[in-house]
Amino acid sequence: MDARARRDPWVAAALQRVAYFRRLPAAELERLARRCRPRAVERGEHAFEAGDACPGLLVIAEGAVEMRQVSSRGREQVLHAEGVGATLGEAPLFDGEGYIASAVAVAPTRLLLVPRDAVLDLCRRQPDVALAMLEAMARRVRRFAALAEDLAFRQVIERLARHIEADAAVAGQSLSPGAVVDLGLTQEQLASRLGTVRELVSRAFRQLERSGAVKRTRSRVVIRDPERLAEIARGGAPA
Repeated sequence: MDARARRDPWVAAALQRVAYFRRLPAAELERLARRCRPRAVERGEHAFEAGDACPGLLVIAEGAVEMRQVSSRGREQVLHAEGVGATLGEAPLFDGEGYIASAVAVAPTRLLLVPRDAVLDLCRRQPDVALAMLEAMARRVRRFAALAEDLAFRQVIERLARHIEADAAVAGQSLSPGAVVDLGLTQEQLASRLGTVRELVSRAFRQLERSGAVKRTRSRVVIRDPERLAEIARGGAPA
């Protein structure tokens, strides 16, 4: 990276949005910023593929990225989605192995690569950073465990009801009759989130509508009976 890029203030600003680096002394932050390498990724482009060597920690400065795995038959599973201030690649950064999934930009995205040796040196100098990274990885492990539980033990309609509730919670919406939840996804994208195929998502939506829990218009879901939706999300059979 040239000297002008090193002095670019957006680099340090992007690092400060990362929970790990937020409380770093100014000198440490500047030292880290000088080591960063920026990269632009277009929508639909891979930032990295599963199995690729991990050169360092990726910081999302702008845009959004999905972590995906694809089966040999082409079936896709979205493991998690991340936005501005999030980081990618902690596990392979520490264990030295390849990435466990592929990262795909879902919007025009600007990334910062913090080289592996710079991150490890920082963890040695600033143990609080290492502890914060461990905490974040622990939260991600819990999310993966919850995803595995969903895929193994919950039917598609139950997963869909839980997804609607979760989207409403993220948006700060109350699930009262008449509330509108905008999922913002096509059925194919939603299927990738739920670990299934588009046809089964369509069937699950029809079951939810027949039960009286929701009414759907494209990606928007109108809540008709929040108690019924909650019951289905807990494993209750649709009427």
